[in-house]
Amino acid sequence: MSLQEYRSKRNLRRSGEPEGSESPSGGGNIYVIQRHQATHLHYDLRLEMDGVLKSWALPKGPPTQPNLKRLAVQTEDHPIEYAYFEGVIPEGEYGAGKVEVWDRGTFKPIEVDENKIIFRICGEKLKGDYCLIKLRPGTDPKNWLFFKKKTKEDEH
Repeated sequence: MSLQEYRSKRNLRRSGEPEGSESPSGGGNIYVIQRHQATHLHYDLRLEMDGVLKSWALPKGPPTQPNLKRLAVQTEDHPIEYAYFEGVIPEGEYGAGKVEVWDRGTFKPIEVDENKIIFRICGEKLKGDYCLIKLRPGTDPKNWLFFKKKTKEDEH
């Protein structure tokens, strides 16, 4: 994906969201979760990959305990600069509502393919190994499961 879909959905001058470019941050693998009070409260998971933030909406929030499975709906790629965006998107604009950073840090890819992303989060709130697994064929291709893997540290 490119940022074309992201830009086509927004009036960036009115919304205050960054236009951005498709280039790596230069600072590593950015991880961020934003709390987004839009029509319905949800959280947005963003991972820096291929010069953009790959993005998933988390309708019930991020899983904080091992094996708690949450729906993650893949959305359009966002520019790297979006990792730092906080503010209120005006009424009438796509995604209208308050956006604030809920957690941030870095992530380390462990295994990545078209149907699975396993990675280690080193955030301020979330830490540990997490999985994004695309749901089986025949379901909406944007739907993934997001969960924390159980590790030895979770047993203590």
